[in-house]
Amino acid sequence: MEIILATLSALFSVVNPFGAMPVFLTLTQDDTPEQRNQQALKACLYMVGILAVFFLAGQYVLNFFGIRIHDLRIAGGLMIMRAGFELLTPGGSKKKISPDVVEEGQQKEDISFTPLAMPMLSGPGAIAVSIGLFTTSLSYLDMIMILIGIILLAALSYLILRFSHQLTRFMGKSGLAALSRIMGFIVLSIGVNFIVSALNALFFTER
Repeated sequence: MEIILATLSALFSVVNPFGAMPVFLTLTQDDTPEQRNQQALKACLYMVGILAVFFLAGQYVLNFFGIRIHDLRIAGGLMIMRAGFELLTPGGSKKKISPDVVEEGQQKEDISFTPLAMPMLSGPGAIAVSIGLFTTSLSYLDMIMILIGIILLAALSYLILRFSHQLTRFMGKSGLAALSRIMGFIVLSIGVNFIVSALNALFFTER
């Protein structure tokens, strides 16, 4: 249970489904509620697939290119910190994808994979965290627990997207802005933790 909760806490702020709500509502404004719910469900299923694949195979990809996990954590930490800074600024959630991508999404019938699943929900930061969750000391049971955590994250993200209209009306623009800043601070802290833990492992553990 602790592993599941740790996975949820590590990924939720980086995935930030609340930040995806404005773009999701914009891209599905002409869809029926059923179509909107279907897009949200497919996007979350894609997110599970993307994060699970990088969790299970990411270490092997790093080994193929000769990249150490510490290098990934530093690079991922920098990306996560940048995302955190953007969320701390007004309208930061809208910067997660470019206006060109949003415009292209408005012309597509299916936005579940791009831009919703990638890069909105499972962007570079979430992928870096997923790869960082894998260590050689994990047992098969630990890996299953982490995958369950990813599935629960997807279920929570689906509920947030499914009820995004109601949440937007309830929280209002000021509430969403405040939530975005809170998420930004947490994401920024995760990025700092990634970098500090990697530097500590490089300069102290490996001596």
